[in-house]
Amino acid sequence: MGVRGLQGFVRSSCPHICTVVNFKELAEHHRSRHPGGTPTIVVDAMCCLRYWYTPDSWICGGQWREYFSSLREFVKTFTAVGIKLVFFFDGMVEQSKRDEWVKRRLKNNREIAKIFHYIKSHREQPGRNMFFIPSGLAIFTQFALKALGQETLCSLQEADYEVASYGLQNNCLGILGEDTDYLIYDTCPYFSISELSLDSLDTIMLCREKLCQSLGLSLSDLPLLACLLGNDIIPEGMFESFRYKCLSSYTSVKENFDKKGNIILAVADHISKVLRLHQGEKKLEEMLPLGPNKALFYKGVASYLLPGQKSPWFFQKPEGVVTLDKQVLSMSSDPKSKQEVPVCTDPGSKQEVPVCTDPESKQEVPVCTDPESKQEVLLYTHPESKQGVPVYTDPESKQEVPMCTDPEPKQEFPLCTHPESRQEVLLCTHPESKRKLPVDTDPEFNLEAPLCTNPEIKQEDLVNMGPEVKPQITMVSDPEILKVARAHHVQAESYLVYNVMSSGEVECSNSLEDAMDQALPSQAFVYRPVRQRVYSLLLGDGEGGTSTCPTVKEWFVYSGNPLRQPDLVRPLQMSIPGGTPSLKLLWLSQEAGLQAQRLDTLLACFDLSSSREELQVVESPFQALCCLLIYLFVQVDTLCLEDLHAFIAQALCLEGKTTMELADLQLDHVDPRAVQLGTLLVRGLTTLVLVNSACGFPWKTSDFMPWNLFDGKLFHQKYLQSERGYTAEALVEQHRSWLTRFHALKSVVCKACMKENRPIVSRRHWRSHHSGQRGRQGSSDHRMSSGYSRSGQGQHWRDQGPGSRQYDPDQWRRY
Repeated sequence: MGVRGLQGFVRSSCPHICTVVNFKELAEHHRSRHPGGTPTIVVDAMCCLRYWYTPDSWICGGQWREYFSSLREFVKTFTAVGIKLVFFFDGMVEQSKRDEWVKRRLKNNREIAKIFHYIKSHREQPGRNMFFIPSGLAIFTQFALKALGQETLCSLQEADYEVASYGLQNNCLGILGEDTDYLIYDTCPYFSISELSLDSLDTIMLCREKLCQSLGLSLSDLPLLACLLGNDIIPEGMFESFRYKCLSSYTSVKENFDKKGNIILAVADHISKVLRLHQGEKKLEEMLPLGPNKALFYKGVASYLLPGQKSPWFFQKPEGVVTLDKQVLSMSSDPKSKQEVPVCTDPGSKQEVPVCTDPESKQEVPVCTDPESKQEVLLYTHPESKQGVPVYTDPESKQEVPMCTDPEPKQEFPLCTHPESRQEVLLCTHPESKRKLPVDTDPEFNLEAPLCTNPEIKQEDLVNMGPEVKPQITMVSDPEILKVARAHHVQAESYLVYNVMSSGEVECSNSLEDAMDQALPSQAFVYRPVRQRVYSLLLGDGEGGTSTCPTVKEWFVYSGNPLRQPDLVRPLQMSIPGGTPSLKLLWLSQEAGLQAQRLDTLLACFDLSSSREELQVVESPFQALCCLLIYLFVQVDTLCLEDLHAFIAQALCLEGKTTMELADLQLDHVDPRAVQLGTLLVRGLTTLVLVNSACGFPWKTSDFMPWNLFDGKLFHQKYLQSERGYTAEALVEQHRSWLTRFHALKSVVCKACMKENRPIVSRRHWRSHHSGQRGRQGSSDHRMSSGYSRSGQGQHWRDQGPGSRQYDPDQWRRY
């Protein structure tokens, strides 16, 4: 992550940039300067997952009870010295970074293949050098931190931007993470999580001011440097020839620096001596070989500009007066403004950011310069997001209306603000009704679906980046429902719901799945029908119909998928007694008995309405586990009675195990099939998070958190014992009450599966030809052991080609 080569350059070539600091001392100093204030560290949680996951075992699906304890210790240590922590998680993948996301997922696939090869060769877990974080770790970490009482937020754009913005705007003590982008942002200090000693609270602070001194640059030059070196937006190869040209003309090549280090010095030297010579006289594209990459390059530079900041490298008119819709606006700072804004002043550039002072609010409004038209555009600041949005003045109402520019016809469309939700809705006129309706046309399917503008306009859109800039649209038109979904997303209370409703695009990273094992399907296929029913619930009209529902783009990693494009997945109609309830009813209504309707909807998402009676008698948290096990065993015929015994026994025994006992468990050997089964169950728990939040939370979230239901190493132990033919008494460790519950839970799952014509039998009773062959078709519609086929003829999941494009509802076949 971050800027190519900068991490190694800082650590090896410029060690003076790194300073050892102590958080306790920094907190005391902060309190002395800000009496009554609480020193706050904003944490990039995605950078910290590897640091937090301290359990020795990671291969079996996750040691969740141990992990929860390590998180609790982390929080307790900072709380003890009076430091508040605010955690940010990635809530989406920006389109400009999709290629980089895909590149990393494919790299992870190669690493996972090596892991399974090692397991099969050595029958043990690989060393920490091959460590791969357990599936679902980021999702469940959000809920673990919330359970520990921590402020936990999920981003509406790239998390590092929101982390840097939060740190700057809230005068934070610093940012804790591991991403060199934090050296580029002009924000609060940046601290390394990898160098943190939790015992002493010592770590390394990486100083961007010292970096600038070493490179002969100012702070405002760093975004330009980052893009010329390559980052998550700008491919490394885009400026490769330019960098070597800089290196060839660089006269101060230092022998003690490596090649990458000298390239960084050469590019910085070119910026300070060559580019700055013509700064203000020429456009940046006239001084750099941007070519067709101009829009992407400007987008990359602007992605580092936090609210209120501006780059001197964009062409700007001299400060003065700008006319906008017949209004004359003075572009000067308000010296009387007493609003304190935590900013870092660059003593080198001494450059003021042009702003317009609102005569009513007395707040400064940033002005953005279009690098092509050379015109300055007033940016309206949204009162909640505090982000700039271009505005125009309505000649009739004399009111300023936020603008959203469509790059294709080059027309601006006014955004209508909903009076209750205060969310902006893009307006266009429907030719038949002649009313203004929020719509958008899907160019791929020629379908019109109700859409509305996302009020979260990205910061990089504040500068005209050319044809890539498009208005942010959403898949649903009800602003009240969208507001609720957004709130749950930001507060890290849901999973994927807002992504579906806002952009119609979701992703799921790698899982520990063996690409060579054809007996078990990928979790991406196993849980796809559930997701399809959730899409129908979120995007449908509340009547259960799917004909007008738009497709959802899925970027799910599975074996053979090159990830060149997303799978286009159509919603799947649900069957709910009484019909599909509306989201307003599920999410907002307080009517008596509605919790039962929410549960009906949840079971319908798993196509298990017929199992409600069996599940009702199961106590928490095993109700959620049984729901998941019934679904799994109906879908995947290669699961057998021994697998069911292992799943149930480990959940029951987990109740009586301490964290220390779980850590001390020793395995005879590691079985690759058990590894994949552990992953399959954990991904099912993340799917439960999605379904539960989409249905209005019929179950308590704690009921399906893995530290209450699943321990990877304990499951592995029970799996190996079950394979050896251990009795139920032995599996539950001769515990009488556990044995009674074991038989009760087993009975619930087996009876529910029999209703679906899916008897669960022992592997020893299987006929030799059963595995890998197709047999009778399930009695229920849309059953599966496979993904939906391109031809729509119910292909088996093993028969699907890689990266299949479009999925239509059809029957799944069991073999």
